[in-house]
Parts: sequence; structure tokens; C-alpha cells
Amino acid sequence: MSAKRHTIYTASFWLLALLLPVLAQAQLNGSYILSGKITGDKGEPLVGATVQIKGTSFGATTDTTGKFEITTNTKFPLKLQVRLLGYQNQEFDVRNSNSRLQFQLITQSLLVNEVVVSASRQQEKLMRSPVAIEKLDVKALKETPAASFYDAIGNLKGVQMTTAGLTFKVFNTRGFNVPNNFRFMQLIDGVDNQAATLGVPLGNAIGPTELDILSIEVTPGASSALYGMNALNGMSNLITKNPFQYQGVSVYQKVAFNHFDGNGSSPKPISETSVRYAQALSKRLAFKVNFSYMQGTDWYADSHNDFNPGSKANPDFPQLTGANNPANDAWNKYADQSTFPITDKFGKSYNVSRTGYWEKDLVGDYTVKNLKFDGALHYKITPKVEASYTYRVGKMDGFFQRGNRIGLKNVVVQNHKVEVVGQDFTLRSYVSLENTGDSYNMNPLADNLEKSFKTDKKWQADYTTALNNALDATGSNIAEAHRAARAAADAGRWTPGTAAFDAQVAKIKSINDWDIYPVSKDSTNKSGGAALLQMSRFYHVEGTWNLRKYIHFLDVLVGADYRTYEIIPDGNNFVDLTKPLDKRNTPGGKNIWYGKTGGFVQGSKLFLHDQLKVTASLRFDKSQEFSGKFNPRVAAVYTTPDQRHNFRASWQNGFRFPSLFEAYSFVNNGGVRRVGGLAFIEEGLGYFKNSYLTSSATAFTTAVNKATNADPTLSRNDAELQNANVLKVANLDAIKPEQIQSFEAGYKSVLFDNKVFIDVDGYYNTYKNFIGQVEVAVPKTGNVNNPTQEVLNQMYDKQYQNRYRVWTNSKSTVQNYGFALGVTYNFLKTFTISGNANYNALAQDKTKDDALIPGFNTPKWFTNVSFGNRRVLPNLGFNVVWHWQETFYWQNLFGNGNVPAYSTVDAQVTYSLPKIHTSVKVGGSNIFNTSYFQYVGGPTIKGLYYVAFTYDLPFKK
Repeated sequence: MSAKRHTIYTASFWLLALLLPVLAQAQLNGSYILSGKITGDKGEPLVGATVQIKGTSFGATTDTTGKFEITTNTKFPLKLQVRLLGYQNQEFDVRNSNSRLQFQLITQSLLVNEVVVSASRQQEKLMRSPVAIEKLDVKALKETPAASFYDAIGNLKGVQMTTAGLTFKVFNTRGFNVPNNFRFMQLIDGVDNQAATLGVPLGNAIGPTELDILSIEVTPGASSALYGMNALNGMSNLITKNPFQYQGVSVYQKVAFNHFDGNGSSPKPISETSVRYAQALSKRLAFKVNFSYMQGTDWYADSHNDFNPGSKANPDFPQLTGANNPANDAWNKYADQSTFPITDKFGKSYNVSRTGYWEKDLVGDYTVKNLKFDGALHYKITPKVEASYTYRVGKMDGFFQRGNRIGLKNVVVQNHKVEVVGQDFTLRSYVSLENTGDSYNMNPLADNLEKSFKTDKKWQADYTTALNNALDATGSNIAEAHRAARAAADAGRWTPGTAAFDAQVAKIKSINDWDIYPVSKDSTNKSGGAALLQMSRFYHVEGTWNLRKYIHFLDVLVGADYRTYEIIPDGNNFVDLTKPLDKRNTPGGKNIWYGKTGGFVQGSKLFLHDQLKVTASLRFDKSQEFSGKFNPRVAAVYTTPDQRHNFRASWQNGFRFPSLFEAYSFVNNGGVRRVGGLAFIEEGLGYFKNSYLTSSATAFTTAVNKATNADPTLSRNDAELQNANVLKVANLDAIKPEQIQSFEAGYKSVLFDNKVFIDVDGYYNTYKNFIGQVEVAVPKTGNVNNPTQEVLNQMYDKQYQNRYRVWTNSKSTVQNYGFALGVTYNFLKTFTISGNANYNALAQDKTKDDALIPGFNTPKWFTNVSFGNRRVLPNLGFNVVWHWQETFYWQNLFGNGNVPAYSTVDAQVTYSLPKIHTSVKVGGSNIFNTSYFQYVGGPTIKGLYYVAFTYDLPFKK
């Protein structure tokens, strides 16, 4: 979208905001006016308080003098509900229209009386939750100095945020973090927000806007006893505003800048516009619509760190290190990750990789956009039973990382939800639809660029010839000779910045086949592709029912759900597995259906004069590919008689069925096929029992080269026989469900006249059948359990192997533990300082014994500290947050490496203009412009500075 068109749209939104209130007001027959004033605990008038007649859609907002007027025809007596950020929600009785209405609200700076629903799937006080739970209410979300309310989740106790870009952020708790996190569930009003085939939420691509978010609840730790699949590490629930309670028109406009790089380039603008309109058309019927558009320049991923340094790739040649490393495998350069053994005319052997292409050249334009819309229609069947239909759609760009980097372009995710909610029950059904649009995989893109210029075999031969021509008898110019060899082998390759390069990139991005390569640059054969084209969906239905009307001695909640994925084979990530092996990678064919059903029962009871609450739940889940599993949980909360101290402890056993990708994938990617772990996928391929660990195959090649370099008279065959013991047989098994045993204990307290809030929790987890990936090499002929010379020859050169990354289970238990401490202190009435310290660690990494990569990927220590005052002066508030985390080791199949420690500071100042229903927020994320990255291969993040305007006019009835 051009800047001109975006300006026109923005102006239209503001015009709409001014016109809608005029159009929205309706006249009521037989009505009367309720008027009054709302003050604070010091008698000061309160601006912007919401006053609503309970059980109706009639309400108003207080003006600058604290006064309100409600035009209504509701019969007396009635109750008025009054809400305002920073004050307790209160109700007041009104008996007639002549009542003198003047109400005083009580300050509430802490969340001590807040209600949560996610911990037990029913309302309960946050202080008495049986497990750790964090909450951000609308006040905290408005006051966050983070770049958006979604970023504020990363400041919660126990939460680790991973930034893949402006539009794509991933959250995790308690370790085992990856940019595509199958163990953490994200809900929006109870709806799983994941994209069907990618298997993870695409950030907030179709989520709430700044104007519609009401609160966020995060449950760290295992939640599978109540929520089942994909909630092994934790879950979050984003809760939006109900149109009956929050009526009016709101407009949000943010202008920001990032990329203050200091290298001569100008900062890049970011613009975000949102509109919300909600109205109750009657006592029974209400609706809301939300629209949002964001555009900006994403963070760049351009690390030159080397996965395969010369000291590792060619240890016998100290000249071939650093910039002279012929086996360079840079973090953000692709098609350079595989090495070839090359032997020169003097019998010396080297590991050499193809040149590859940098991500910045493949992406070209880092502009990203996110366009989203949602609408909901709510109908009150009775005063206590509400039905609704909600539609959400989002179109986004961004970057996604699994085994490779994915460029997301014009991805569209939609969901439809129908829901009926009563006082004791919830029925919900929804469908999620995904279309990956013009997305592409960067590794096949770079790989096909190289191969469409010259095949690996031809390039290897040309490199060898040029190397021999450049070498002299003394070997003193070895680094120069390798540079000359690369230049000769690369002569005529596609060159970034040229029209021919751009045309070839566009061609490869448009082809939905990662397996086919042409013979030469001038070949008329079909070119290999890089398109990521997936159009799949999943269907879900669930219900919960509280049996309090029928069972009086125990609070009993029951629930059940069913989900099935329908995957359309794209020929790359997912294929028709009933086809012959040589036909599988053609798009289309028989759809994949992957379903599960489950149910739970939960009982809770109070003991010891209601001071002890014991909750027990039992869940059963059955997948079509696996036998049924039971997930029990037992928890207890003890509250002291003065209600100030709350002690909790819980134990649960949880299972996670393999995700769709872990079970069914069949992806060719840069010469390595990533395969799901189900047994029937492996038939005819041999990677379970006829394979070596790829790491041992690489070590074998290096050992053979070292032996022949040290003794020129030693033949390669003899060197292979001498080093055959370096090869390690993988001996893998078909995938099984992952299991966790989780113990948790915690304490919450409010002290010193509600000025200090303390929350601490600790956990110990034991994983069995931990799901991860192992990379193996299968000889094209022969058996690894009885290796012949032919097998060893194949293991020396990867061109004669089939390589696989296999989803499988660890043969060892995986254990981790940690704790988190959060403290909030309120002083001088409105000042608040709060902080949290978080510790997570692996008890013992036994997975090294079976070559599975656990990907704990979590700093042992990270902290957040904030200081703020929502009203340091009339209508003026501020907040500052400091984040720090220590160095940790990142490990996954994209690559391993250290993520350095970093600290950042976010800050904001907010000024309210109540007379024109507007607030202005000025702030910055990472205000000192620190450069850092959060995972290997991810983007480098710097400062982002913004100003945001919010116009918020509630309707008067």
C-alpha cells in the first residue's frame, strides 16, 4: 500500500470516528434521565469512568467534572456498575430517578481482587489460583511502554519472548524455546490461534487490536490436564471487550520509526491504524467491528557468524580460516551449508561449500504489512445466556524460522466461531483456515539459484580444476588458490542486483516444487522452486458444564472437545503418503486428516472453614494415530484466616501428541529431507534402522581427510577402514507421544495495607519420550549394520547418501527446573515499582547420548523491572521497564551458537485530553538503541520510537 493511499485511509478513519457517534444515537420512548457524579477516595472528580445499568446495554462515561447522564427506560430498582482503571469495580443500588447519585470509588493499584478463568477453566480469584497464572488488565496494557500491548506479554513473570520480526513474536515459559513452539498454546477468547499447517500462532496476525483487548492471562507450565494437546509448557488467553459492556467508537493511530543504524541510512517509518465500533442495538442484540492496518520495515537478519569455521572444517590447514574458509556456512546465508570433499593434485583433501546467497539479497524488500478485521454479533437469549458469532481474518507478511528461514508473504488466516455462554456452561465451535499466499522457503530458493546456474557435480569439478591450476608446488598460496577456484567455478552465476537475478528469484519463488533442478543455466528443464503454498484448515468443537445445580457437596466441572486437521498436500511440507515414493512430491492427492478427541472432569472442594481449596482433574485424550492417554492433575491452595497469605502446590501428568508437522511432514530442504516420525512414512526409506548419525558422517569425512593428508601413501579406502569406528548407527524408533511429570509450588501474598504484592513459584519437570529431531545419513545401497567398503565410500561423500531430519523421541529422560519471583510495591499513593526474576535450567542434558537436540534455548536468568505512575500530574502518567537476560546457548537444526546477554529499556509518557476523548502516548522500545538478537539466525533488533493517539468515545444511551 502506498503512503498516499495509507494517508487517505487514515483520514477516512478519523472522519468516520467523528460521524459515527452522531449516526449511532437512538431515541427511547418513555425514557428518563439518571444523572450523578463519580469521585475518588479523596473526593476528586474521576474522568472517564464507565457507568452501566447492570443487565442492560444502557451506560455512559463521566466527563471532566466526574458527572454522567444515562437516558434509559429501565424499571426500578436497578444496579449501577462503575468501572475505572486503577479502581475497584463497584455496584450501587438505585431505587428511583430522584435519587441523589454521588458515588465514591476505592483505589485498587494491585490485582488482588482480580478474577481469572484460564487456570481452572472457570472464574476464580487470582490470589487463590491452584497454579501459577499471570494477568495483564486493560489498565496495564494501556500503560505499557512496549511497542504494542502484545509485546507487553514478554514483561510478565516467567515469560520469555522471542522476536522473529515486527509482525511475528513467539512466547514460551519454562524452557525448550523455539521460534515455532508446539508446546505453548495461544487462545483468543478461547479459540486456538494457530495456523493449521505451520502449527503455531503467527504472532498477533489475526488477534485483537489495541482498542479491543481487555486482558491477557498467561499460565506458565503444563496445562494439558485441562486443555490437552499443545499446552505442555503453558498457554495464554487474550480476552477481548464485550460489545454490550464496551460500546462506542475508538480510533488508534501510531507513527513510529526504527532502523536508527548510524551507517548513513535513514530511519524507516512504521504506521499502525485501528478502528473499533461497538453498539448495543437493543437489550438483547449488540455488535462490534475492528479494523487494523500496520506497515513498516522489518528487522534485518544479516549475521555473518560461521556455523562451520575453518578450524573445524579444515583443521589441517590454518591458512583456511576466517575470511579464507572455503567451507564457510554463515548464519544468514543459504545454500552454503553442505560441504564437498575436494582432493587436489597433491593428494590434499579439503571441505568446500558452495558460495550461497545472503538473506538480504533473497528478500530484497523488508517491508511488512498486517491487515486484519474482525466482527462479532452477540445476542442475549436470556439475561444469563449469550450467543455470539465471531469472524476474524488477517493478512500478514513476516519471517518464520523452523529448520530454515521462511519468508511469509500475503499469508491469510481466518477463523469463524459460534459460541453460546451461560452461567454454568460454554459451547464453542470454530474453524480455522490458512492460505500461505506468496510465501517462500529461503533455503530451496538459494539452493535452486545455485543449481539452476550449475549442478553441484559440475561446480565441484570446475572448482577442483581451477584449484589445481592455481596451486604451486610449495602450497604457500593455498588461500589465494581457493579464492581463485571459487571465482572460476562461480563465473556467470546469478548476481544480486541485476535484472537477471531478480527475474530468476521471482521465477523460483513462484514454483511449488523444491525437488526438481535443471541441468544447467540454459536448460529448458523445469526449474526447482521455493514456493510455500499451503491451504489447509482445522475444525474444533468443545463444551464445558458446571454441575453446581446438581452436585452440592463438590464443585464439579466437566468438558469435552474434538479437533481434526484437514491438510491439502502441497508437495513440499505435506504430501499424499499413499503415492509411490517417486510421485509423492507432486502437489495434490489424498488429503491428510489428523484428529483427536478428549474430555475431562474436574472437582474442587473447600475445607477448614473455606481456607483450604483442593482441586483434582482427570483428562483423557485419544488421537487417531496413538492410543488414549490420561492426564491427571491435583492441586491445593491454603489461604490464611486474614486472607493475606496463599500457599499452593500441584502435581500433574501430561501427554502431548506429536503435532501435525512432527507426525506427517515430508520436506525436501537443501538436500536434507525432514520427515515426520510416524512409522508408515519411513517405509522404503530406511532412516530408522539403516542410518548413521549425520554428525558422525561429517566427523568420518574429516577423519579420513586428516589421515590421508598426514600420510600421502595411505589410500582413501584404507583410511576409511581405519576410521570406520567414527560412524555411529542411529537406531531410531517411530515417534510416540511426549509425557511430562510436573511438580509446582507457589506463594502469593498482599502485605502492608495492600501496598506490597508478592508472587513466587517453583517447578520441577521430567519429560519422557521428549520429541525432537535427529539428522541421519542413509547409504543409497548397503547396510550400516554390516558396513562394506561400498558403504564407507558412500559415507565419505554426501552425494551418495540420502539425508533425513527425523522427528523422534529421546531415549533418555529430560529434566528441567526453575523458579520465578515477582514483587510489586505501591508507594506515595500512585507510584508503583515492580519486578520479576526468573531462573530456568536443565537438570542434566542426557539427550547428547542419543543425538537428539533438546533445544532448551532459555537463559538461566532473566529479569524485568518497571517503575511508573499512572497520574504523576493530572492527566499525565509514565512507565519505564528494564529487561535483562544472560548469555545462553541456542541449539536447533537451523544451527547452534551463543546468544549474548543484553539489556534494554522501554519508556513511555501518556497525556490525556478528556474534553476531546483523546490520549497521547509518546515512548520507545529499547530507547538506548542496543543491538541484540534473541536466537541463532534471527534478526538484529534495535530501537523503535513512537507516538500514538487514541480517540475513545463511549456512546450515551
